[in-house]
Amino acid sequence: MSDFANIRLVAFDIDGVFTDGRFYLSDDGVETKAFSTQDGYGIRRALDSGLEIAVISGRASKAVSRRMRELGVQHVFLACKDKVAALEDLARSLGISTDDCAFVGDDVPDLSLLEVVGLPIAVANAVTEVKEACTVTTSARGGHGAVREVCDLIVAAKQ
Repeated sequence: MSDFANIRLVAFDIDGVFTDGRFYLSDDGVETKAFSTQDGYGIRRALDSGLEIAVISGRASKAVSRRMRELGVQHVFLACKDKVAALEDLARSLGISTDDCAFVGDDVPDLSLLEVVGLPIAVANAVTEVKEACTVTTSARGGHGAVREVCDLIVAAKQ
């Protein structure tokens, strides 16, 4: 197991982590999501510190693509069928061991990825199975500062 100071890459699920798990779908089929500006600042601060940031989600979303582009997140995997392969391939391409990776998740589809990283993290609103699989659970809920909390902990540990 890794600790915060050893983390070189942190990956996040989107729905339930960057957001509160809800999305809005208009009659015209337009999907919208709410993102926390404080989470965004945490991501920018983490990127500025040299940390690699990725998002890995099973769903495709134009809103997520746009928000990650605004934040400068270069590693974006949407409509991802195999989250483990996505993270392992990314880590390998960056020369980073999965032991030096963290993943932040909230629900059952995240379990397989949480098992392969050095620092598995659950958000406060995660389902019980995810919390039990993680060594850290944030005090903040997804969409309400959990991403910022993780970024701040890792950045502080590296200083």
